[in-house]
Amino acid sequence: MFTTCIHSSDSKIHCNEKDKQILLNFKNGAIDPSGLLSTWFSQQDCCHWYGVVCHNFTSRVTQLNLPCSFINGYGYNNFIDKSHCLSGDIPISLLQMEFLEHLDLSNHDFLAMTYNSMNNLSLGNLPYQCGNSSSLHYLDLLGNLNLLIHNLEWLSSASSLKYIDLSGIDLRTETNWVQLMAMLPSLSELYLVDCHLDNMSPSLHFANFTALEVLDLSVNAIYSEVPNWLFNLTCDISYIYLDNNLLRGELPKAMPNFQVLKYLVLSNNDLNGPIPDCLGKLEHLTYLDLSSNLFSGPLPINLGNLSSLVALKARSNYFTGVVSEKHFTNLSNLKFLFVESPNIIFDFDLHWIPPFQLDGVFLGPVGPKPPQWLYTQTSLKSLGFANSKFSFETGDKFGVLYPKLNFSNWWATQ
Repeated sequence: MFTTCIHSSDSKIHCNEKDKQILLNFKNGAIDPSGLLSTWFSQQDCCHWYGVVCHNFTSRVTQLNLPCSFINGYGYNNFIDKSHCLSGDIPISLLQMEFLEHLDLSNHDFLAMTYNSMNNLSLGNLPYQCGNSSSLHYLDLLGNLNLLIHNLEWLSSASSLKYIDLSGIDLRTETNWVQLMAMLPSLSELYLVDCHLDNMSPSLHFANFTALEVLDLSVNAIYSEVPNWLFNLTCDISYIYLDNNLLRGELPKAMPNFQVLKYLVLSNNDLNGPIPDCLGKLEHLTYLDLSSNLFSGPLPINLGNLSSLVALKARSNYFTGVVSEKHFTNLSNLKFLFVESPNIIFDFDLHWIPPFQLDGVFLGPVGPKPPQWLYTQTSLKSLGFANSKFSFETGDKFGVLYPKLNFSNWWATQ
């Protein structure tokens, strides 16, 4: 158990002097307009400083929790006021603290990571051997949009890292990031959202991730085929986010190592070809988003076997063929169904009663009347139809659903 140390008056255990000097060095290189580090002065035990957590018995610093709270906005890349956040430099010595396990400097406005004993050379010019952070498990630098990081070789010495979030930091000059991250044997969560990555090493066949469970590479400029190494992972990955990139090509016909996969988000790319039948064999899949791609061919019927599926999103593609109740046979947990393509034909049995109750649905094109099974859905909060030509007549039983729907979320384009 790790908590902020509180010592009795006769305690002989105090903050480690080396830890204190590293923290003071960090303070001296930081611009602190709101006084976030105002409790940090040398006369006081550093275990009592704001954001510092020490071990109960050794008093060695184990955590530094200093995220910047938002005043306005809802995300790191929205327009927000950071005038109260820390700026300046992050000394690499912070990552060298012998017992530091958790470092959170998210959403500040730091400009560079420096190594002071080497005349403040930029981190990008340092040999990776300079770092020694074997205890570090958690690293969160999310949202430091102006932070200059030329390369990630310094992470190679942080072999205990389990969680990394560098989202919002420009990493376009780092072309070897896949191999570097794969060298971390304990890494289980990796977030590189909006990092201007433009390469996923598509020709690399294997990346030796051994513990990876979450991979989020959304909102980058990745212009390549879907990489071989991603579908050859031998670890039990559960969450993959590749949305809002420029990925192209077809999905592989087999995904033998994705048996525990829960989330697969591929929306807003240029992926094409048919949806492989192997997706219908991922029995733990709960969220599947294929929207806004160039997928074609029929929607696989065996998607109806995914009994854990909560959301099926397949809007804005070029699917063909018939979609019927056979596609949804065992989807008893389904809450969101978005299937729309200009050449798709919806043909449901008039007497079919779905095994699910939806919160949201978007279909198209349908007509001349809404599918009869929609009348069984009593939990709808949003309803939409694309390229559909029909109208509701006075007294139509579909009007029973009107009180349950938010009209701002209802539409039928013609």
